[in-house]
Amino acid sequence: MPVSRLSGAALAAFMLLSIPACSNDPGPTLSAPDAYAQVQAGKLTLIDVRTADEWRKTGVPQGALRINMANAQGEAGFIQQVEAALGGDKHQPVALIGLAGNRSANAQNVLRESGFTHVYTIKEGMLGSSAGPGWIARRLPVESCPRC
Repeated sequence: MPVSRLSGAALAAFMLLSIPACSNDPGPTLSAPDAYAQVQAGKLTLIDVRTADEWRKTGVPQGALRINMANAQGEAGFIQQVEAALGGDKHQPVALIGLAGNRSANAQNVLRESGFTHVYTIKEGMLGSSAGPGWIARRLPVESCPRC
């Protein structure tokens, strides 16, 4: 009898430890060139989730909306701004870009948990990461943002 209790406890512990891994499931990604091509084709809305200071320093990807992830109203404010930018359509494809992929991945999780169904992240970001050289190094179009 003690062995079966131990097996049951081990199984329960395994299941509980597996839950966070499932919730941290990385969402779909796009390379910077793929995202740019889809934006140009009108198939995707690109959102730059960085801060105004970062937008001023590097510019913003051409065609991207600027919605700072660090919203004054927190995650709820960020979600509301994205939803408004998409006309309330949580099924519209959207790609998120940050500096090097971490912030956009976090924003992707927040939006997916809020019911958005087609959210991609550009893991290489503006400056590059292990996922790729980045928007700027790939010489993709950038719009200056001196008054962001």
